[in-house]
This record gives sequence, structure tokens and C-alpha cells, in this order.
Amino acid sequence: MSGKTELNDLRLLVQSKSPIITIETHEEKRALELITQLAIHFNKPVFDWDRVDGLQRSDVTLDLAEIEGSKEPLQALTHIKSVKRPAIFILCDFHPYLQDGPKIVRLIKEIALNYPQISHTLIFVSHQINLPAEIKRYSARFQLALPSEEQLEDLVREEAKSWSKSNRGQKVTTDSETLKKLVRNLKGMSKGDARTLIRNVISDGAITEEELPALNKAKFELLDMDGVLSFEYETSKFSEVGGLANLKNWLKQRKAVFLDQNIPLDPPKGLMLLGIQGGGKSLAAKAVAGAWGLPLLRLDFGTLYNKYHGETEKNLRLSLKMAEQMAPCVLWFDEIEKGLSSGESDGGTSQRLLATLLTWMAENTTQVFIVATANDISRLPPELMRKGRMDEIFFVDLPDHQARMDIFKIHLEKRKQTLTDFDLSKLADVSDGFTGSEIEQAVVSSLYRAYGGGSPMNTITVSETVKDTRPISVVMSEKIQALRDWAKERTVLAN
Repeated sequence: MSGKTELNDLRLLVQSKSPIITIETHEEKRALELITQLAIHFNKPVFDWDRVDGLQRSDVTLDLAEIEGSKEPLQALTHIKSVKRPAIFILCDFHPYLQDGPKIVRLIKEIALNYPQISHTLIFVSHQINLPAEIKRYSARFQLALPSEEQLEDLVREEAKSWSKSNRGQKVTTDSETLKKLVRNLKGMSKGDARTLIRNVISDGAITEEELPALNKAKFELLDMDGVLSFEYETSKFSEVGGLANLKNWLKQRKAVFLDQNIPLDPPKGLMLLGIQGGGKSLAAKAVAGAWGLPLLRLDFGTLYNKYHGETEKNLRLSLKMAEQMAPCVLWFDEIEKGLSSGESDGGTSQRLLATLLTWMAENTTQVFIVATANDISRLPPELMRKGRMDEIFFVDLPDHQARMDIFKIHLEKRKQTLTDFDLSKLADVSDGFTGSEIEQAVVSSLYRAYGGGSPMNTITVSETVKDTRPISVVMSEKIQALRDWAKERTVLAN
């Protein structure tokens, strides 16, 4: 949105005769400049108030002093009510006083009710504004426009030129694909915050893909999401995930459509991963974000439900809104059945939570790709499992022979072992029925065994460790078979 369009939208809002307008933003200076420009159109004086300087005239060049006795919120509102000429009053950081008692709320309400006689406009500017119910009905909300991708790219080039000028003409190096990813990950930020992040990235004279996770983490912290969502800094690449060939192919086909909104196809919304505990669902969720070059946000439904009992729906709405601000991103619902179990022993909380989630899934138009993981399908509500809620439901089964070879290879290489010392096919044979996490633990345990015995690690030591382990497929064989039977006709195999 251009500045001219933004100004016009605010002008229309004032013309709609709303006596109270709220602007939630951290860009206070920009908001004040916009309102001052607006005042010229309406030929109204503009005053701004804050707790330090009190009420002052702000639309004239003269250095006018504070209106005497207006630093206290109650005094400022009393003065505003007494002014007979229509004016615009900007109240900065007034939010703590909105809950200070009935007198302040009543004065604001009287100014609003008196609008037909004296058309004062109160504009509250703060990072967060919650109006009491008595005055909320007289208000309208205005949101400062966020920069577009084109504006963000211009900002990157502007900061690169500035860096170059300060470093004897040295150029900032990057490539077109990394620049595109940087701009995409800056979406949702204000111009000021985006500029700060860009300066951090180019401080060493280069924009590299390795810097993007740190940028996303900084963006997450600026949006103040901590406590509701967690930011997963370490995201895996598909090369670190053994097996899951069908899932990998499905995601590869849809990557471009999700990332490029100009492609005339319906963008994918998300997927669900069902399967055996330790089978690689969490790693696959991380791999989606890593392969697509997107930030990964994790919402643990169990924690959400327990921590905010009684306000669970509200906090789910807040976390979904925050994910929209981080878009484009991957939103991982970890162990989703913990929060959406269909029992009736929680006073209906899980049903209200489900309704909130389903409504958002149906109405969301932002680039938020959902990956939901679940272990216990018996606890999932049928409404969530219906086709169309998500693009696909994948079943992550125990890895087959080739996948087990791949998993051994990944974990041996990760621990700097020489692959020629190992017969991967034999290791895959002896580990039949093992999950990916159990194979990893077998490799780790073999390293300890080899170190403790003072002998090198090889196929024999790993095989002995595997044979000493009772995998989950043996311990919980009946439950796993029931899960497989359920998934056979209802899901797509990820392997």
C-alpha cells in the first residue's frame, strides 16, 4: 500500500464519523506524521498527548508549550471535553489508563457521545490497545500498512548501497535466490524493523542463506511471540531424513506453488502425519521448513491446553494470528491429539478449541503451511480427519529395508564414521522393525560400547547393540498393527 492510499484510507475512516480511532503500532512517529497530514485535509487543529509532555499542539511550526495542567490523563480528557472547536487529539501510550477507573472511561464516552455537536476525534496510538466495552462500540480500528515485497527489496538495495558507501565502495554480495528468500522472510515486518534486520544481515558485506535462520529468529523475537509459540531454529534438510519417498515427492511438487502466489493453482494448505512414535514425524515436520527455506513455528497443543486452561481458545487464536504475522512459514502442530481429544470431561474446551481451529483453517488466506503430527488416531475428532481439512494425511510406517540403510548411513556419517567399515545391508537386516530414532540410539550406544571397550566401531558392534534392544514394534505390536489397519484405507503411505 502506498503512503497516498494509506492516507486516503485513514481519511475515509475519519469521514465515517467515528469519534474514537485506535492504531496499534510500534511506529509511533510514522503514525503521528500520517495523522498530521490528514489534519490539513480537514482543516482541524491537531493535539498530541503523552504522560511526559502533556497535551500540545502538533500541527503548527510554532514551538507551543504544553497546555498547563494536562499531564494527568483525567486532566487532559477534561480539557479536551471543554474545547469548543472540533479538533483531532492523539493520545500516545494511553492504554494503561483505560483500566484506571470509571471517571476516565466516562469522560471518553461523553466526548464520543458529544460528537454530533463538537466533532472531536480521539486517536489512541500504542503497541496494544484494549478499549473497555463501554466505549468500544464508538471506535474504529486503523492499521498502518506493512511494506510490500517490492518495497522490501528496495529497502534491501538501499541499505546495501549505504553499507557500500561506508566501506569504500565494496559491494554487498548475494545471489538472486537468496535475495528472494530474504525479502520473503521479511514480510510482515514494519519498515523500521525490516531495516534493522537487513542491517544485521549485511553487516559482514554478504547476504547468505546460512544467515536466514538467525534473521527469522530475530523476526520472531521482534514480534514478541515467545510463550505462545516456539521458534524451531534447527530445521532439517530432506537429506537428513531416511525414507519417506512419497512424502518428499509430494512436497517437491507443491513447493513452487506455495512460495509463488502468482502461479494460478490453489496453494497447498497443509498435511497431517500419523504414525508410530519415533518413526520420524517430527523430523519430517522440520524438514518441510528446511527444504522450503521457511521459518518453523511449533505449537505444542498439550502445553497450550494445560498452561492456559480456561482461556485455551483465546490463546489458540493469538498463536494463529502470530503465525500469520510470520508468514510465509510452516506451523507445526505437535501431538495435536493432546489438545483436540474428543472427550467430554473438559467442560467442552476441546470442542471449542476444535471449532476455533477449523474456522481458521477454512478462512486463512495467508502463507501458513500446516504440518500436524499425531501418535494416537483414536483421540482425534472425525471433523479434523475429513478430507479437505488438509491436503493429505500421510501414514509414517516403520522404515523398510532401504530406508533403514539410509538412516544408518545418515547417523554414521553424522558421527564421522567411515562407511566402508560397515555393511549397511546387514545392519538393515538385523534392525527390521526398528524406528528411525531407535536406529539412531543403536548407533549412539555402539559408539559408547566401542569407546568403553577400546575397540573400533564396526558392523559387528552395531549389530550386537541392535540385538540387545527390544524395539517398540515388539513391545507394542498389537497397538501398531491396529494403527496400520486403520491407516490402510484412510491415508497415503509416506514411505
